[in-house]
Amino acid sequence: MKLFYFIMALTSGFGLAIQAAVNSRLSSGVHNQPLMAAFISFAVGTLCLGLIAIFQVHWSGVGSALTQQPWWRWIGGFLGASAVFTTIFLAPRIGITNTMFLFILGQLIAGMLVDSFGWIQMPVRAVYWYKYAGLGIMFVGLVFFMFGDRLFKS
Repeated sequence: MKLFYFIMALTSGFGLAIQAAVNSRLSSGVHNQPLMAAFISFAVGTLCLGLIAIFQVHWSGVGSALTQQPWWRWIGGFLGASAVFTTIFLAPRIGITNTMFLFILGQLIAGMLVDSFGWIQMPVRAVYWYKYAGLGIMFVGLVFFMFGDRLFKS
């Protein structure tokens, strides 16, 4: 893979952690309402994407293509909104690092299943034993990170 893609993914992950903190503070600013903070976050994001789309999208045929999509292709927005709400809700309760660690672990498990079985019309990609081992190591790291103070009392 190109270095640019790695940097893009890394900075996006960095942005997700910052977004969790920003949106958590937004929630406290709107009377501790994580749902309202998620709504505001998505509204601002929608405006930003809308402005970019005005100039970047090839609009011919988009309308008719939208009506021909299977139902399950419409749930991405719901999943994204759920993830944003969940970060806002969990960040002040379990911490941003714990929240992101669990998110990453969940993403990796789901990603390996999608890659392994070609779910959601994605290409099948081989998932070898060492990828499962890496996931196991991450899980052990998660246990140490989240519960190390209880496991290794001085």
